[in-house]
Amino acid sequence: MTDFLLHLARAGLFKRDDTKGKAMSGETDLIKLYSARILELAADIPHHGRLDHPQATIKRRAPLCGSTVTVDITCDKGRISDYAAEVKACALGQAAASVVATNIIGCDLSQVRTARDALKDMLKSDGPTPPAPFEGLEVLRPARDYKNRHASILLTLEALVEALEEVQAQTSCA
Repeated sequence: MTDFLLHLARAGLFKRDDTKGKAMSGETDLIKLYSARILELAADIPHHGRLDHPQATIKRRAPLCGSTVTVDITCDKGRISDYAAEVKACALGQAAASVVATNIIGCDLSQVRTARDALKDMLKSDGPTPPAPFEGLEVLRPARDYKNRHASILLTLEALVEALEEVQAQTSCA
C-alpha cells in the first residue's frame, strides 16, 4: 500500500503535517476509503479487455471524474454467457468492476437491475448490501460519504443494464 500512498502524495491528495509527521485528518479519511481489499480488487479485474463478437457493446462515462467503462456481452436465453470490459476509472470504480466481472456470467437483466439499484441505494441512503451474487460490493460502502465517486462505482452495472436491454430488444425483434 506504500506505493499507493506515494501516488496520492504526488497527486496532492495526501500530505504530511510537517510539525507532527502524521497524515492530516481530511486525507486520512480518504486514505481509509482506499482499503487494502479495494486496492486488491482494483488490481485484478477478471474478464478485462474486449470480446471479438459481442451482441452488445456499451460505453459509459462519468462526467464528473471522467471514468469510463466499455462492456461487451453475449447472451444465451436471456443470461450473460460471455463478458469483457475495459475499465478506466478510479480504484473505487475498478473495484466495483472487479466484483461485477467475477459474478456476472449467468446473470439476467433482472439480477443486474436489482444489483444496480441496490448499489445505488447502498451508496446514497446507506441501504442494504446488493444481493447475491453481488454482495461483494459491500466493500464499497465507505464510499457513501464521497458522492463524487458514486458515478464511477455505478458505471459497470449501468452499462450492463443498457447492454442487456439492447440484446433483449434485438431478440424480441428477430
